[in-house]
Amino acid sequence: MAASMPTPGSTAAITFEDVHIGFEEGEILRGVSFSVRERETLVLLGETGTGKTLTLKMAAGLLRPARGNVRVLGQDISRMPEKDLLDFRRKVGFVFQEGALFDSMTVADNVAYRLHEDHVPAEEIEPRVLEVLRFVELEDTLDLVPSELSGGMRRRVSIARALINHPPIVLYDSPTAGLDPVTSQTIITLILRLRDVYGVTALMATPRLQDGFGLANFHFDAESKRVVQNNQNGSAGGPAKAPITRFLVYRDGGIYFEGEPAELAGSADPYLKRFLE
Repeated sequence: MAASMPTPGSTAAITFEDVHIGFEEGEILRGVSFSVRERETLVLLGETGTGKTLTLKMAAGLLRPARGNVRVLGQDISRMPEKDLLDFRRKVGFVFQEGALFDSMTVADNVAYRLHEDHVPAEEIEPRVLEVLRFVELEDTLDLVPSELSGGMRRRVSIARALINHPPIVLYDSPTAGLDPVTSQTIITLILRLRDVYGVTALMATPRLQDGFGLANFHFDAESKRVVQNNQNGSAGGPAKAPITRFLVYRDGGIYFEGEPAELAGSADPYLKRFLE
């Protein structure tokens, strides 16, 4: 794994092409197209019901679009047989808003669940579980059950579980929802570490614009092991780099805005300003 901050590649890790999806009450997304490059973070904003979580589920192969194509890591998963999707999902981590932990299992068993499903040898499981729990600074919670953890700790266990297979892509569904500001910052720091130290590609749906700007305006410095503010040109120091965080805003079934943090922050558009306020 890399030890310095990576810049986005030119290859698309996630691509939506004219994607439509809806239910009995009507279409939610009507012809959405966008791409997320390797090692880039795309922050997905929108009011409740605009299709943010649906987008994540399609990117994970948990839902299929009614029309259009979803390509992830070079594979068209929108028409992929279910048996192939099971293998594909090992390459994608998903952090659910509610954590989605098994209440009757210990933290260790929750994190190891996918390894057991994949029949990983028992002697390999414990060190891998310890590795990801150390990453989220919860290695002392192995024998606890979810009810013994705070909301923030449960969210961190969910991140650890998503990382157990070292996926190149992680999808975050409102990862700081319902958390206090200090705990929220802890979660954002973990996401920064994954992006800046390990080069993880991320698609994050959130109603909290401050989380997106936290990812856009700061980086995790591997040498000092600290979160550091970017310099004035938006890069992490030295020569200007391509933006590593972009924003996409949904409205009325389509993409209302797609662009860089400075474009969103400087917009005079009344709808976008509602998020800024």
